[in-house]
Amino acid sequence: MKRLFKGGTVVSGERMQELDLLVKGEKILAVGKDLSFRDAEIVDVKGKYLFPGFIDAHTHMALEVSGTVTADGFYTGTKAELAGGTTCIIDFATQYAGESLTEALQNWHRKADGEASCDYAFHLALSEWNEEISRELEKVVKEEVSSFKLYMTYDNRVDDETMYEVLFRLKELGGIAGVHCENHGIISARLKEVEKKKGNRKDVSDYPWTRPKEAEAEAVSRLLKIAKCVDTPVIVVHLSTAAGYREILRAREAGQTVYVETCPQYLLMDESRYSLPAEEARRYMIAPPLRKKKNQEILWEALKEGRIQTICTDHCSFTKEQKEAGAEDFAKTPCGMPGAEERPALIWQFGVNEGRITPEQMCAYLSENPAKLYHLYPWKGRLIPGADADIVVWNPETEWTMTAEDQQSACDYCPMEGTKIRGRAEQVYLRGELVAENGKVLAERKGCYVKHGAGE
Repeated sequence: MKRLFKGGTVVSGERMQELDLLVKGEKILAVGKDLSFRDAEIVDVKGKYLFPGFIDAHTHMALEVSGTVTADGFYTGTKAELAGGTTCIIDFATQYAGESLTEALQNWHRKADGEASCDYAFHLALSEWNEEISRELEKVVKEEVSSFKLYMTYDNRVDDETMYEVLFRLKELGGIAGVHCENHGIISARLKEVEKKKGNRKDVSDYPWTRPKEAEAEAVSRLLKIAKCVDTPVIVVHLSTAAGYREILRAREAGQTVYVETCPQYLLMDESRYSLPAEEARRYMIAPPLRKKKNQEILWEALKEGRIQTICTDHCSFTKEQKEAGAEDFAKTPCGMPGAEERPALIWQFGVNEGRITPEQMCAYLSENPAKLYHLYPWKGRLIPGADADIVVWNPETEWTMTAEDQQSACDYCPMEGTKIRGRAEQVYLRGELVAENGKVLAERKGCYVKHGAGE
């Protein structure tokens, strides 16, 4: 099957050009001006932008957490991603206590294989560390997974010694770690303080106080000092505060390489949501929490200046009923929100349409940079000959409204309900096949597993 996309504007991280795109089978065959090819189906994309399929490098599908399982498994979660224009996710495969890394990956394959509608890769979230895991890491990094997750809070957090050892080992092997940066001690102490003062933890408006900006900034600072001792790059995931960002700038000024990810929720929503009625407020409980509004412009400015590398979702969805687990104690609320489907449209509307970033930057943050950072480039992340034909035909004029009723996610609410958008993924192609159109998924369970080991 051959398709020739005529008349569109091809977007990369550096430029936009009016070029034709020839696809044969699953691959891009040629890119150029005034292309022609006999027997090719012509796709008229005049007035449209052609983006490389977006990559969501931070998702939690079918995750067992807080005594429940996320509302979205790989089936509904990847349909949501595809509907919005995302053609590849990198999900966090979690190593549970007592498991080898191979067992952790096998668990996630059982969840994802045959279910995913977009392509998928894995990060590995490390919960245990010993000599055996260190040895096993060599094969895993070389053959399958080059990126790992470490937590500085939660029950599976790592201490400073373990952080140093893991970073040192990953440096030896060519892997990299993304780190959830919050100071566990501050959070624990403040949770106790709220209960002692009020006799309960029912008031959701107290939630952001228990996870202050200083908890993020301290953990970012500590991570970067450990990484400096190891002399290795690291990734700060879901950056939410100007305070944390300042720590990153200081480390960069001293010569460190630090990659940064943020999320639409930290760019567009603020902590006033926690003052809504409790049932509604719990829907916005995520970790790190939503912050004061002034942080948003700092993060947007960082994006404008190219100082943040990726915008991902941290898609971790729970239904209204699941969120009710925190009715008597907000600390028991499963933390997380949906965002898979909404991300590209939100970044287009509030980033590109409002002049905060360019279409080229949107391409870099949603496609090209994650592909390069996580060893998926050049077959993902750019529309060039030889790459996978993952193509988003973006219509900048389509006007529509975000609603839970129309979304693909199994979550029963939309955090940005009623938001009016101008611009949409009109068509989404996965490896050359039309799989979604204007938010409707046309082909399910077409996703393939993608290895991204350092030896790949």
